[in-house]
Amino acid sequence: MDRKRELSSIDLAAITRELNSFEGAKVDKAYLYGDDLLRLKMRDFDRGRLELLVEVGEVKRAHTVAPEHVPPAPGRPPNFAMMLRNRLSGADFAGVEQFEFDRILQFHFKREDGDTTIVAELFGQGNVAVLDENNEVIDCLDTVRLKSRTVAPGSQYEFPSSRVNPLEIDYEEFEYRMNDSDTDVVRTLATQLNFGGLYAEEVCTRAGVEKVTDIADADEDEYERLYAAIERLREPLETGDFDPRVYYEDDVRVDVTPFPLEEYEGLDSEAFDSFNAAVDDYFTNLDVSENEDAGEPQKPDFQAQIEKQQRIIEQQEGAIEGFERKADAEREKAELLYANYGFVDEILATVRNARAEDTPWADIEARFEEGAERGIEAAEAVQGIDPSEGTVTVEIDDTKITLFPDDGVEKNANRLYQEAKRIEEKKEGALAAIEDTREELEEVKKRAEQWEEEPEEERTEPENIDWLSRASIPVRKQEQWYERFRWFRTSDGFLVLGGRNADENEELVKKYMDRNDLFFHSQAHGGPITILKTSDPSEPSKDVDVPEQSKREAAQFAVSYSSVWKDGRFAGDAYMVTPDQVSKTPESGEYLEKGGFAIRGDRTYFEDTPVGVAVGITVEPNTRVIGGPPSAIEKQAETVIEVEPGQYAQNDAAKRLYREFRERFADTSFVRKVASPDLIQEFLPAGGSRMVD
Repeated sequence: MDRKRELSSIDLAAITRELNSFEGAKVDKAYLYGDDLLRLKMRDFDRGRLELLVEVGEVKRAHTVAPEHVPPAPGRPPNFAMMLRNRLSGADFAGVEQFEFDRILQFHFKREDGDTTIVAELFGQGNVAVLDENNEVIDCLDTVRLKSRTVAPGSQYEFPSSRVNPLEIDYEEFEYRMNDSDTDVVRTLATQLNFGGLYAEEVCTRAGVEKVTDIADADEDEYERLYAAIERLREPLETGDFDPRVYYEDDVRVDVTPFPLEEYEGLDSEAFDSFNAAVDDYFTNLDVSENEDAGEPQKPDFQAQIEKQQRIIEQQEGAIEGFERKADAEREKAELLYANYGFVDEILATVRNARAEDTPWADIEARFEEGAERGIEAAEAVQGIDPSEGTVTVEIDDTKITLFPDDGVEKNANRLYQEAKRIEEKKEGALAAIEDTREELEEVKKRAEQWEEEPEEERTEPENIDWLSRASIPVRKQEQWYERFRWFRTSDGFLVLGGRNADENEELVKKYMDRNDLFFHSQAHGGPITILKTSDPSEPSKDVDVPEQSKREAAQFAVSYSSVWKDGRFAGDAYMVTPDQVSKTPESGEYLEKGGFAIRGDRTYFEDTPVGVAVGITVEPNTRVIGGPPSAIEKQAETVIEVEPGQYAQNDAAKRLYREFRERFADTSFVRKVASPDLIQEFLPAGGSRMVD
């Protein structure tokens, strides 16, 4: 039989009951392993160290683990783990609840400066979302944008559609749902009442009802026996009186349940004191990499790949709809300003005049409040004043609009129109991305068709492929919108973009730099505008903590592609600022060249940053040339060549790298297709270069 890889709704109900006994435990630290395993280290004052694991990948589980089963702490914590540590360190565990009968757990934590909820979605592709006290998503492992729900930073968390809880319905509803089915008894229990396959069969076995009995043939007595069996399942979940078992088949663990199942009477089992301990034992000893059909070529899960691409397309469509709504909303605000020109102008003039007389913001706000109490329409429209930003928020036709009094009506309206335009440009990027995804979907479908047509003996492919020795390498290239700029991905996966000329510098700042990105530039003249993106252009901008390694790689990128390299120097300085410090408006008496920007405020400097560029070739998942800081590229490419300032012109250096790559790959035609000297040259800095020995 297949080994369990996911906890069921009934399993999670039992886990939840036991975990709530740890209420009041203190959180010490959070860890994230890969992109799907979360660990919370806590201290329970009565029982000592408490370790909680939540896994949402191929294996889906949530339970406490014995200290000896805790995986070793990973290296540098990713942003998600750092965010959790900042929010949860010293917080009290306030309990866990299961959302209805779904495979969703909500872990609640309380701290003086704010409450936090971790939502673990243990179904489908799995996900973990972190919510604030207002149920707004702070961050999540995966962004979900479906027509039915959204899970994205900055949005309100939305649960999936409600499912019937078979453990809470009365007999009348049970009878109604059974009669509403057009299949047999066990399938009705599994789907209409959400028991799933195993527990639907268990209910039938306990009730003594034939599983394949057609609903049309089931009588009242059988319904009553089935409902009584459901009540017997419910009882231990309500009382917490469990008798957990791990089941074995041929000395291999195959399942874990909170109480003995009659369906498993023929299997060996081991009893545990708690269900959490049983689950810990089961999953600690589960090897998902074991192949029960060893030696047989395994068909790739094309359907899962197709569903993944379709899900991405649905998310992208949802993002596009969101951009359209936001752009329409900004335009509507601008049109409301013009439609109520005199009314709005009166409010702005009142604020401007008061400020001209040095009236404090608090007094201005108080005057509006007094006016509102007297029924003055303009005063009633003022909803708030923000002294730190120098803005006033008004409400017109149930729409709140934030205005800058010094700008007047026209400039405020123009700002809103420009914001609508910027959002529409992001929509264009999302449209381009969705076309890429559709092409990838068609490619997966094509590979699925080819698999079915291939002779069986040609299907086997080793897991760890030595691509350098392969006589033939398939070309799988998917063009990305950012490839016309200089680009690379940092060791932590952040996209970094650099302009190749003044026009691209202008475009990057105006079109692709969002408020939470980071702006880098070399101190030396002639360097590219460098932007570290904290979110994809098709996604809302996210406020994330960028690791120091990624910042240093972006700084090295800015220095390496500047005049520092061209001058033959091996180090230079770079600085980092936030987007709000970057302006196209020069200081009085100064002039900005095309592609140049004024920087205001404090800068973070990266002094004596060494130059360094590596060029590599990737094979999976796409075949392409990549280039950038060696520390990033070495982790992403099949093979790399590092370069430094030297005597060979850019074109000659590219040819030398091309010849070296051809010597490394057995399939020289592959190198010619994906890594021509021209493509390699795009990743080399201007000026002379040579290969590092």
